Amino acid sequence: MAPTDETAQDDRRPPASGPRMPRWLPRAMALALVLFACFQLASWAFHQLIGLLLNILIAFFLALAVEPAVDRMAARGMRRGLATGLVFLGVVIVSAGFFALLGSMLADQISNMVDDFPSYLDSVISWVNKTFNTSLNRVQVQDSLLHSDWLQKYVQNSASGVLDVSATVLGGLFRILTVLLFSFYFAADGPRLRRALCSVLPPGRQAEVLRAWDLAVAKTGGYIYSRALMAVVSGIAHYILLEILGVPYAPALGIWVGFVSQFIPTIGTYLAGALPMLIAFTVDPWYAVWVLGFVVVYQQFENYVLQPRITAKTVDIHPAVAFGSVVAGTALLGAVGALIAIPATATLQAFLGTYVRRYEITDEARLPDRRSRGSAGRVRRALRRNPPPDGRGDPPPDSRDDEG
Repeated sequence: MAPTDETAQDDRRPPASGPRMPRWLPRAMALALVLFACFQLASWAFHQLIGLLLNILIAFFLALAVEPAVDRMAARGMRRGLATGLVFLGVVIVSAGFFALLGSMLADQISNMVDDFPSYLDSVISWVNKTFNTSLNRVQVQDSLLHSDWLQKYVQNSASGVLDVSATVLGGLFRILTVLLFSFYFAADGPRLRRALCSVLPPGRQAEVLRAWDLAVAKTGGYIYSRALMAVVSGIAHYILLEILGVPYAPALGIWVGFVSQFIPTIGTYLAGALPMLIAFTVDPWYAVWVLGFVVVYQQFENYVLQPRITAKTVDIHPAVAFGSVVAGTALLGAVGALIAIPATATLQAFLGTYVRRYEITDEARLPDRRSRGSAGRVRRALRRNPPPDGRGDPPPDSRDDEG
């Protein structure tokens, strides 16, 4: 029997080799590999540039803080670059004077403590001998300290770490110069920067960006100026106390307490009070107790009386929100996040407040006042015991008070 045409065509077909790969699968795999490589490259670049990005963030908030002063000077006819330079020159002079005064105070105090170390050691040894019935003397203690293993290891580690300390200091100076340079450009070219940013946005978005920028300037500047005012008040108060107690270097210690307590969030007050307590202890141990008590009392006065009055019009945020923002900023960005957390939160709160629509509180949502509710209940119980003269016994059922 001769094969038909259909049978011949079936014989010419290639044998089946299983399911075929979709045509889009190789392209999708290549695209996924490219996206993964781009993500890895972006992640590596971000980790390499995280230090520069933090410096730019600090410089931006510093520029926002000094922009109100620059705007006032520029409004009086001064060139904006010159006004910015004068403001930053004042900031540098004040900061350098503060650290120079603090450094000289610490150097003198350390020198005095080294000179008085034998007398301190004699007093400690005499107390130990009287308390524990021992017969120690200063020569034995000094020899044991000088020939101890831990002191020799400490000296060796300190000598080997001199280069690391020098590199850290140079890196810190370079970072400060970077922040100052960027903040100078941000403050001097603020209007030009705003125009450049708004030029790539539609008109509706431009108004929102300008409103957010103005709020950030107002809140950041208000935060810095209010903190500076509270630092002055705190420094004067602690200076008066230290001067009364006769603690040396009272002006420098007052400046230290005012600056550190206001510009280091959360723990700044207690960190600032540690140095005056230490120096007061060298004069009289009871003076350290007086300083500690004054620091605690003044902190309460500042939190509940001074700070709400000063920051009511500048950074009006709830203390719990401020504390939470500081904790969140510290967790995200460390010390930098702690410094910029409060002005950033105040700016965000003020910006959202212009867009969040608020409504009247209904009667059902109002919380009843306990005093008014209690007085109404007493009136109803009095009416029940003494019915009105119309002869009716109890008041209407809807006005009865369920005393159960």
